[in-house]
Amino acid sequence: MVLFRRLLGDVLRDKRMRRGMTLREVSAEARVSLGYISEIERGQKEASSELLASLCAALDVPLSDVLRDVSDAIALAEAAAAPTPISVTSGRPARVVVASAA
Repeated sequence: MVLFRRLLGDVLRDKRMRRGMTLREVSAEARVSLGYISEIERGQKEASSELLASLCAALDVPLSDVLRDVSDAIALAEAAAAPTPISVTSGRPARVVVASAA
């Protein structure tokens, strides 16, 4: 199962690291405790919309970019977990069997 909060945390951590910022710097800029940001990045806490907006402002990244990246990650995870059709032939007309990726 795909957890939104875990993927959101991954995206936020990636954005922070690409900007070369520490948790302490983001914490000071966003006025959010360092520990709470760390828990969000690790997917242990859900970020409210207000908190997410503060983090995006501190990272100088549009909220829409963050949400788009999370959406893309969710789509990839769902595609990886989707059943894969396999053609099976045995001298008879081909039939499709669905194999689960799980």
